[in-house]
Amino acid sequence: MHDALVISQVVLWIAVLALSAIVLALIRQIGVLHERIAPMGALTIDKGPKVGDQSPVFELTDFLPRRPITFGAPRADGRSQLLMFVSATCPVCKKLIPIAKSVAASESRWLDLIFTSDGEPAEQDAFIRRHQLASYPFVLSAELGMTYRVSKLPYAVLVDGAGVVRGKGLVNTREHLESIVAAKQMNVASIQDYLTTAHAHRETSAELSNGERGAKHHG
Repeated sequence: MHDALVISQVVLWIAVLALSAIVLALIRQIGVLHERIAPMGALTIDKGPKVGDQSPVFELTDFLPRRPITFGAPRADGRSQLLMFVSATCPVCKKLIPIAKSVAASESRWLDLIFTSDGEPAEQDAFIRRHQLASYPFVLSAELGMTYRVSKLPYAVLVDGAGVVRGKGLVNTREHLESIVAAKQMNVASIQDYLTTAHAHRETSAELSNGERGAKHHG
């Protein structure tokens, strides 16, 4: 009886160790898969001012308080501006508005959020009140959309404190919007550019490493 109990305990521990090894292997494979699947960043439309260009400067007026707002100029406080193109008739915009607020709140130490649209003032007034945008600058400007060649909404443009375009693109999800902010913080044009560069660097490193091993082998 005692021998049977010992044997069962040994078999149990072997099974536990085998399962642990399987779990570790699966975790490793998930990590490899995650590395291979690039995050979906904002869809950059290569029209209008490009990332890295100096932004055109716009002298605008906030819709409700009727106060002046300057967008795109170098700022003495060094704060960046995130311009969100939205519309009262865009269903995705309505979903992105609380996300934009959340992102702006989490990055409030360096980022100011501005909403922009065009259309009838009465419609925009109702839109602002419905989505509680009165505490954010909201400007009506067809010129902004034409300058940045915005053809689809919601669209975002990030300009840094020096007035340089640091990110832009179509933003349909939180991931899209956060990718623009992350690209600025990582000092890259876009997350896709960063991943492409990193992948090329890994491939170059692997080729050099293989070449060194081959040279040692022949030596």
